[in-house]
Amino acid sequence: MKTGWALLVGVAVVGGGILLVNLGVNPYAYFAGYVVLQYVVIATAWNILGGYAGYVNFGTPAFFALGAYTAIFLIEAFQAPLPVLILAGGLTSALLGLGIGYLTLRLKGVFFSIATFALSVVLQTLIINWEYVGGAKGFTLIRPSAPFFANWGMLLFTVMVALAVVAVLAARFIERSWIGRGLAALRDNEEAAECMGVPTLRLKLFATTVSGFFLGVAGAPFPYYVTYVEPSSAFNLDYAVNALAMPMIGGTTTWVGPVIGAVLLGTAQQVATVTISSELNLLIVGVVLVLFVVLAPEGITGLARRLMGR
Repeated sequence: MKTGWALLVGVAVVGGGILLVNLGVNPYAYFAGYVVLQYVVIATAWNILGGYAGYVNFGTPAFFALGAYTAIFLIEAFQAPLPVLILAGGLTSALLGLGIGYLTLRLKGVFFSIATFALSVVLQTLIINWEYVGGAKGFTLIRPSAPFFANWGMLLFTVMVALAVVAVLAARFIERSWIGRGLAALRDNEEAAECMGVPTLRLKLFATTVSGFFLGVAGAPFPYYVTYVEPSSAFNLDYAVNALAMPMIGGTTTWVGPVIGAVLLGTAQQVATVTISSELNLLIVGVVLVLFVVLAPEGITGLARRLMGR
């Protein structure tokens, strides 16, 4: 699919989302849809670094929470509108990604993963001791009337549809550009890529920055979604586990994989939350992930390619 058609499809998806909010369905459906689309953004963002470049990031909650707490800071200080919160949250997390890239991307494999996990722990400790954004006791947001929409569920759903489309289009563009080919070479054999003249350090910094940006963008609307934000919710381990599992289940080498994994796992978790218990969410992720690692290590997209190649 060429770029022009991809943009048209993206615009059509956003238009479909706007049309959907006018159908008057159960309000919970909008909030559930918001969560699934949020995971589309998170999984796509994680895959830019973890899938394309091969650097497994366990620090997803740090970037997500930084976007959320940047929004809280701007709400407290300036009563900033949602578009400003989203942009600021993304840029702040992108700067964190760039900085952490310089400090950790000399590390490889499990050492890089441990360093990103440590980042999440350190940042959570800092937030717990920052009283201006709520500290350990949390921050309560009183939502004003939703602009242009009947309620915040509809507004947040529409916003997340747009963010998911932008994230997926960006991932698709990266994958099909020289940047994607360079990241693929980096993933396959970093030393060989350097010998062939691939700018590995710049590509890794690019991947951490873009990945951080979209993770922060996903986190910025979070205070309006939950209305009460505490460190344990913003830095929830679920984000790290799902960000890793969803691309692996869908397939990490293509932009479609994280979307498939996020929709499947996100929907299953929302159904389990309503029908059984939210405590089963990580159990569902763990069982499905183990099954795919054993039966289809390349994910759904890799399995589909194998079946079609027969």
